[in-house]
Amino acid sequence: MSELLVSVRDLHVTFPHRGGDVHAVRGIDLDIHRGECLAIVGESGSGKSVTARTLVGLAGPNAQVRSSRFEIDGRPGPFDWPKLRGGFVGLVMQDALVSLDPLRTVGAEISEVLKVHDIGDRKDRPARVRALLTAVHVPEPERRAAHRPHQLSGGLRQRALIASAIAAKPPLLIADEPTTALDVTVQAQILDLLAERRSTGETLLLISHDLAVVARLADRVLVMRDGQVVESGPTSSLLAAPEHPYTRQLLAAVPSAASRGRRLSAPAEPLAAAPASASAEVVVEAVGLRKRYGAHTVVDGVDLTVRRGEIVGLVGESGSGKTTVAQLLFGLTAPTSGTVAFEGAPWTGLKERRRRSRRRRLQLISQDPLSGFDPRWTVRRIVEEALPSVPAAELLERVGLGADVLDRYPRQLSGGQRQRVAIARALAPRPSLIICDEPVSALDVSVQAQVLDLLADIRAADGTALLFISHDLGVVHHLADRVLVMRDGAVVESGPVDDVFHHPQHEYTRALIDAVPTLEVSR
Repeated sequence: MSELLVSVRDLHVTFPHRGGDVHAVRGIDLDIHRGECLAIVGESGSGKSVTARTLVGLAGPNAQVRSSRFEIDGRPGPFDWPKLRGGFVGLVMQDALVSLDPLRTVGAEISEVLKVHDIGDRKDRPARVRALLTAVHVPEPERRAAHRPHQLSGGLRQRALIASAIAAKPPLLIADEPTTALDVTVQAQILDLLAERRSTGETLLLISHDLAVVARLADRVLVMRDGQVVESGPTSSLLAAPEHPYTRQLLAAVPSAASRGRRLSAPAEPLAAAPASASAEVVVEAVGLRKRYGAHTVVDGVDLTVRRGEIVGLVGESGSGKTTVAQLLFGLTAPTSGTVAFEGAPWTGLKERRRRSRRRRLQLISQDPLSGFDPRWTVRRIVEEALPSVPAAELLERVGLGADVLDRYPRQLSGGQRQRVAIARALAPRPSLIICDEPVSALDVSVQAQVLDLLADIRAADGTALLFISHDLGVVHHLADRVLVMRDGAVVESGPVDDVFHHPQHEYTRALIDAVPTLEVSR
């Protein structure tokens, strides 16, 4: 048996609360062996991130932690957490922009780790910083070291965060959702980097709800639900032949080409039949859309048509122009050239007062509905604002929410509940088109499944058209009828989703598809 870096028995983590203590972790056992990759998977609220934070003494100031055994590097506590963090355990979080200090350069951030752990002296630390950035494949490391986090792309920020985490050469690296919300090619780069670290014998604890990422990296998997481990075992056997119903549910909820035509939240049930769209009326048509900001062209000659009852996917990397197209269609910004027609009438160039009577027929669901809700309003007021004549309870019932959430505020809801409230508000005026801009990218797999099933039901019941913008090709392949692939502001390929994804013609489309991690096990 290889050396144990971490050994925990009967771990409990509780947070005091006026309405009753929250028991986030309930008696789990955890061993991490040197040189392995252990993954913890589960939905939001399952306790996986609390478990990871507890291992580095960051469960929270009010957290009550108890266990029958808690050994790190063969030694029981109490621990000198500041020395252990960085020195024994490196931590890579989901959002590098939040984890990195916005007021300091990337070089200063990494150099601080070296200073805290007495590695090198002031003169040779810049060279060590450059070597660390080079090790995580940051181009032009000397120049990038002088940049602040906001000056780097998402992928470079995540690489810089990994460089900071490994600066003191810790035996254990904890990666908590390190690729969530990254586009598919940047995700592939980060996964390659983590796989490279693994190949040199480093130990990795991976926290993720993405089972394809887990399948690629992990040797063993723990499946958590409601603070408990419900199943564990070697990755290949657990994903190929899961024994617990919850694990099977997680696997069945992964959207892909294979899941087309069936419900993700109830795999035995087919999706409601979609209305025929080939001869249906055109809801929105864009011709020659261009948008320039100074000398920079963000959208370059995009043609797009969405018909009644059709779901059109719009995919591409971050910065490809997808969201700008959505803003042009919605009328939030004016095109430099080109036109948009909505429901057969001109939409481009109209003053807002002339759009107002038709705007309710065009709705938007964004990635983060919380930022679009007034935090002082209850769910009832948020939903009824869209159409006061329709009772909020009726709309919430349609999206699978009960009347018990009517008097709650947005921050009192889970991510899935907030997204359902956003959908209910969008449905209120019975729109002909809903623009969905990354509506499920921040949701865990089972909540994502429920939201995708709901959108398909809405399309089937009302004939509502959807423009579905996403960097997740599996989601688009599962849901969309047609797809447009964008790169550098232009559409490089389009067509029926099966044709484009099974027989891509453009090299960029092929590169996107090749970058998607897959569940390479028998299901």
